[in-house]
Amino acid sequence: MSKQSIEDCVRKSLEKYFKDLDGERPHALYDMMILTVERPLLEFVMQHTNSNQSEASALLGINRNTLRKKLQQHGLI
Repeated sequence: MSKQSIEDCVRKSLEKYFKDLDGERPHALYDMMILTVERPLLEFVMQHTNSNQSEASALLGINRNTLRKKLQQHGLI
């Protein structure tokens, strides 16, 4: 059984998304993708680190203040 990379999953999802649009043109695709991926990533990392923001920010490779801002933007704190 072959493993599917995250990149492959995203590509497949985008192909399906464009197919489902049935010729309609998407708008603000970049922002939509970032927001769609960012929230579950933050949820997973916070759960994985037992909500330790210092550990989570190190795991994500972002500043702790940036993490707090993103958590607030997504209503996760």
